[in-house]
Amino acid sequence: QVQLVESGGGLVEAGGSLRLSCAASGTIFSLNMGWYRQAPGKQRELVAAITTGGMSNYADPVKGRFTISRGNARNTIYLQMSSLKPDDTAVYYCHTPGVWGQGTQVTVSS
Repeated sequence: QVQLVESGGGLVEAGGSLRLSCAASGTIFSLNMGWYRQAPGKQRELVAAITTGGMSNYADPVKGRFTISRGNARNTIYLQMSSLKPDDTAVYYCHTPGVWGQGTQVTVSS
């Protein structure tokens, strides 16, 4: 059974940076992984994704500010978030097909 464990969330001022980490454990069938976020009262939305081959894509609101990457241990991914805005405040979830992490809170103060 695959488990995803996120870390790195927290409180940061607008304009600041944070890096989220997600480590997958268990029997992993797919290295297609991604980050989603859900703000209060809103639907969960894709933030960024990376394929097994290393191709990445981003939601328009975060393009140029966020970078998704894979660690040397290919079951680990990161989300480097820069120039953070209050609108980025949400619970961020790591995802691989069929599996969600528990989420990590990111709060950006104005």
